[in-house]
Amino acid sequence: MIVKVKCWSASPHKKYNKMGKFKVFKSTVNQQYFFRFNASNGEQILSSEMYTTKQNCYNGIAAVKSRAPYDSAYLRIDNPLDYRFNMISTNYQVIARSSEGYTTKVNRENAIGVVKNEAPTAPIEDLS
Repeated sequence: MIVKVKCWSASPHKKYNKMGKFKVFKSTVNQQYFFRFNASNGEQILSSEMYTTKQNCYNGIAAVKSRAPYDSAYLRIDNPLDYRFNMISTNYQVIARSSEGYTTKVNRENAIGVVKNEAPTAPIEDLS
């Protein structure tokens, strides 16, 4: 007996790309620049350090994009019920920090997975 199963699938003419977005801001307090990375679902995952120039902020985004696929770019921080991560450069300087603490290691690893998959090709929205 052959059973046919009908499966739902998206239209082959519509291409769905999961893509996060970098957003650049200028602080109203100290006039410095910073960026945030939001996942394709809109959730903020990364927040950068403060930069004195917009170009340095863009350089920080470029560093995140180039380092994102590599597991060695993530410094994992474990505290009870507060699992975080920092994204570090090749000289071990912090480029960006997780925007929140996660209640489990699994949730933190899921957030890192999103950065690995979405950040390298994410567009930049300049809101400064």
